Amino acid sequence: METRKIPFRQALREAMVEEMRREESVFLMGEEVAEYNGAYKVSQGMLEEFSERRVIDTPISELGFAGIGVGAAMNGLRPIIEFMTWNFAVLAFDQIVNSAAKMLSMSAGQINVPIVFRGPSASAGQLGAQHSQSFENWMANVPGLKVISVSNPYDAKGLLKSAIRDDDPVCFFESEVMYGDMGEVPEEEYLIPIGKANVTREGDAVTIVSYNKMMKIAHAAADELAKDGIHAEVIDLRTIRPLDVETLVNSVKKTNRMVILEEAWPYGSVNTEITFQLQKHAFDYLDAPIKRVTTTDTSIAYAPTLVQAFLPNVDKVIQAVKSSMYVS
Repeated sequence: METRKIPFRQALREAMVEEMRREESVFLMGEEVAEYNGAYKVSQGMLEEFSERRVIDTPISELGFAGIGVGAAMNGLRPIIEFMTWNFAVLAFDQIVNSAAKMLSMSAGQINVPIVFRGPSASAGQLGAQHSQSFENWMANVPGLKVISVSNPYDAKGLLKSAIRDDDPVCFFESEVMYGDMGEVPEEEYLIPIGKANVTREGDAVTIVSYNKMMKIAHAAADELAKDGIHAEVIDLRTIRPLDVETLVNSVKKTNRMVILEEAWPYGSVNTEITFQLQKHAFDYLDAPIKRVTTTDTSIAYAPTLVQAFLPNVDKVIQAVKSSMYVS
């Protein structure tokens, strides 16, 4: 397919625009998505094409407009609910967790909720403790929700289109610091299946697993490790729930070691479930304990030096890999 380099925000916009042109039932709702063209300019120009009937500005009331979206989805529409940040979505968790996620089972399979909740997650500089949290593992803990977290424009477009077409509620995670990132995206339409991880770098010494903007750290660490003759295989999870256990197991069968890199608190995070699944399905192939690199188990501070101390980095990944290599 012919490709061109476009920014992350444009890839997301193209996904929404193409699906709204394809299906009249798809609409976008959120704070500043219409008149202001989106807080991060993801929805730029969409109001002009689709009008205020399908690109809807909302009050600062996440619980309210998330609830409107859930109700619309229950009645046959396909809403895209944009949160300016997933930190604000905490106010809407009742609708996401208690309504969207549970409606199919509570209605004995009679009522689907085809809705996408999307927006940026995790840290984005000096935003303080209340605006810097990762929510992928929070949402992945809820049966009935699908959870996607993307790291590049190609995946962003292909997976958002799949999420919009899915008949189940999908939580879609981006990053404020990646909206300007450039990436190759096909001119032609394409979809990426939900639930399939991507091996972004082949290797045989250790498997490094990550998602979202931490993939940049994973690849930078793999570059440095290669200078020492340690060739890491790097896997982008892309989908947190359902988790592609098969790809993870197949990689560990080859490398015999795993390091999980995640911008989240260590307790009860995505790496905990991955570790359980690998011990269940690939225990005999592991030559060393699974290592994890996470944030510190504290709230993030505002001072830039403390932000850096809080976050995972390349040196921490390299240290985890090398400590794994020396264990047999």
